[in-house]
Amino acid sequence: MIEQDPKIEVSIIMPCLNEAETLEACIKKAGKSIEKYNLNAEIVIADNGSDDGSQFIAKNNGVRIVYVHRKGYGSALLEGIGAAKGKYIIMGDADDSYDFSNIYPFVEKLREGFDLVMGCRLPRGGGEIMPGAMPLKHRYLGNPALSFIGKFFFRSPITDFHCGLRGFTKDAFIQMDLHTTGMEFASEMVIKATLLKMRVAEVPITLYKDGRSRPPHLRSWRDGWRHLRFMLMYCPRWLFLYPGMLLFVLGAIMFLILMNGAVTIGRVGFESNSLLVAGMSILVGFQLTSFYLFTKVFAVTEGFLPKDEKIERFTSMFSLELGVIAGAIFVILGAFFLGSALMVWQQSGFGELSHTLKIKKVIPAITFMLIGLQIVLSSFFLSILGLRRK
Repeated sequence: MIEQDPKIEVSIIMPCLNEAETLEACIKKAGKSIEKYNLNAEIVIADNGSDDGSQFIAKNNGVRIVYVHRKGYGSALLEGIGAAKGKYIIMGDADDSYDFSNIYPFVEKLREGFDLVMGCRLPRGGGEIMPGAMPLKHRYLGNPALSFIGKFFFRSPITDFHCGLRGFTKDAFIQMDLHTTGMEFASEMVIKATLLKMRVAEVPITLYKDGRSRPPHLRSWRDGWRHLRFMLMYCPRWLFLYPGMLLFVLGAIMFLILMNGAVTIGRVGFESNSLLVAGMSILVGFQLTSFYLFTKVFAVTEGFLPKDEKIERFTSMFSLELGVIAGAIFVILGAFFLGSALMVWQQSGFGELSHTLKIKKVIPAITFMLIGLQIVLSSFFLSILGLRRK
């Protein structure tokens, strides 16, 4: 990470991979902004292994080049931003779809004290998309859907989660501690800024049709899935906790009802098979909830997510011994049911088990013992995850 240069206020970063057709136009437009608004600025090209003459164009235009050997959009930006000397960073694609001659509104917002300033291409946020600038599946499906999920999961104020033109302070970038190397880098930045409660603003922009004759590097379905996967990983509540709690509660209600005997609703009868399904629901629900705890503790410990007060309170009260005792109680309870079932089975000469015995003894016995075992193993795993934290 290169230290800031007090003489440079703004660093304009352009990730580049074979952008010979458009790179010079982007550099000149950025230069116009620098000249027009008398900015103390630098232009940095983060080249990701171009072989079409992009590096030669950058040198000819007198801008600084950072050679990035690790492939990926995020990789290029991480190294380019790390090498920036300015207090403020403006990043944007080098395909001429963004107008670098109109970046001053981003600088103004950063000077006002905002940590992250996002461009907004979407009309509902005041932006404009020129004809042919964005494929229909991106405009009406991909971007709106992923932006909605991001806003819903993380309560982010950002309208356009994946706009490539954005500005932020170098200090905020260091604090965000970004890791992703692919296109999901765009999501990680917004999510981290939101979770860290940074000051965030939006600037309406116009998206133009890019000037390249070749296909874009973006692969719609692959990269869309990577964005969605990343959001789910950073929001384990929706991936693990809420589905787990729903399954556990519904399964527990059904289990308690059916333990007292078969139930008939209309023409539908619920007996031992339904009790098995309820037991499975309880076990899967408990497992998903455990995965939520594992994910949160690991993510907080490793610095991927900020500290969570609820998780901190839980881990401060939790101990391996307490978990083992709780698990042992369930195992003993299950063993009691199983022992009772074995006695009844012995008295019947080890013949075929009745439905009543399955429902009231055997299935509850297996369910309780498995829950107890899960509690014990989960307690050990949580203790292992918490070793570094403690």
